[in-house]
Amino acid sequence: MKKLILSVAMAIAITSCTKNEEIPQESVEQQTELLTKDQINAKIQESIDTQGDFFWMDTDAHTIWSAVKHGDNMLTIGYGNSIDEYQRTAKSESIKDDLIQLVRSLENKGSSSKAQDELYVDETLNIIDIKVDSKETIETLLKDTRVRYLEPASYKLENFDGVSARSGEGFGCGFSSRTLSSSDYRTVAPGARVPWNFDIHNIPAAWNLSTGRGITVAVIDSGLSPNQRWMNQFFNDGYSSGRSVQKYGTYVDSWWAWSNNYDGVNDKCGHGTSMASVATAPRNNDNLPVGVAYNANLVSYRSVQNVLIDDYHEKRGVAEALTAIGNRSDIKIVSMSIGSPFSSSRVRDAVRYAYNRGKLIFAAGGTSTGFTNWYGVIFPANMNETVAVTGIKEGRYTRCGNCHSGSKIDFTIEMERNSGNFVPVLSSNDGAANYVGGSSVATATTAGIAALVWARNPGWSRSQVLDKMKRAGEFYPNRNSSFGYGNIDALKAVQ
Repeated sequence: MKKLILSVAMAIAITSCTKNEEIPQESVEQQTELLTKDQINAKIQESIDTQGDFFWMDTDAHTIWSAVKHGDNMLTIGYGNSIDEYQRTAKSESIKDDLIQLVRSLENKGSSSKAQDELYVDETLNIIDIKVDSKETIETLLKDTRVRYLEPASYKLENFDGVSARSGEGFGCGFSSRTLSSSDYRTVAPGARVPWNFDIHNIPAAWNLSTGRGITVAVIDSGLSPNQRWMNQFFNDGYSSGRSVQKYGTYVDSWWAWSNNYDGVNDKCGHGTSMASVATAPRNNDNLPVGVAYNANLVSYRSVQNVLIDDYHEKRGVAEALTAIGNRSDIKIVSMSIGSPFSSSRVRDAVRYAYNRGKLIFAAGGTSTGFTNWYGVIFPANMNETVAVTGIKEGRYTRCGNCHSGSKIDFTIEMERNSGNFVPVLSSNDGAANYVGGSSVATATTAGIAALVWARNPGWSRSQVLDKMKRAGEFYPNRNSSFGYGNIDALKAVQ
């Protein structure tokens, strides 16, 4: 970018010396040379560093067009009569049709079958994805008052070594099992293992008053392993009974951006199984870790490949899960131990959709990956509609190695021992356990505590449940600048 600006400046200087009359200069919007990925990524990083987030609409047509060209030529258009009209209505239908026709006329696509294939229309939200080649199309749309936002649908942030943010299985994924140290749990009737941090947050004491019965928790993550029977056919076992587990899949695992072939409900990462376990694993006699709300219902959504929401199909998968959850009256709580370094307007619309239907949404303050550990509180935990949770070390308010902190954090959970061990959970392998850390496990734990509170007070609203949880925070009525209301006392929250 610096070389480009310098070249333009030199051209202006040379022209000014040779002619007295004013010569029209090429604006940023008139540039025809694509910005490189490094240049685009630098803009994203600068915005995150200075503003705490990045929004494509704060850039210009040339940046958006360059990112679209680097990302399968897919453009996401958020439309509506106003900036807050994100839900499809009869009034917005004509806007959708007009914008599709406008794009196709500008792109000279007409109504060919190929053009029809290069289109996705969200069933619930005012969002369309359409193929765009021309920068003129983007410039025209940016001037249209019916356009709420434009975003490159499938552009992925890369670090400056050219490595994709989601390359490899290291981003929260893993299928290993470990033998638990006897110092990291204690056994309770009828033979379940209580993770070491449950007692710190008074969760076992809270079980005398509430076990989550009658409350449904939705976990939006990488799915549920079919190999772990205790999260499937043995979900009702021992002291856990009369509840249900449901599995859905909204993630498309395909290199082709326009594919609509959903990949199913099964966890191919391991992260989703662990998070569902933390919140709802059964309490039985098999010497395995128990979940916080061991009598709550579970709805599992496979919506992502790993903890980073950076792929087009992941953004769409999370949005579809949130809108489906928003349409269900039985789901009270949403746990999202996933996130992105910067905002996705599609996911933002979906979060607002679910929130406006009374859902209590918990989100991880930072994903369990070294790629994002230099960011502050990530998206969507940085939204006002979500409750941000992070993990801290045992006995002190020091964030864990892969955890984030900041003014957006609402609650903390101790999840990293002085020994270095994390929290015992069920693994993806049948009848086996593992250790999991990060703000991921903290988020799922907090969602489980919310289920205990809501089950104790089934007639309460979301705001009443959240207020009771805040009052049970260690710093309440104050708020710490990095850790919010701090550690939650589950017993105090259900009393």
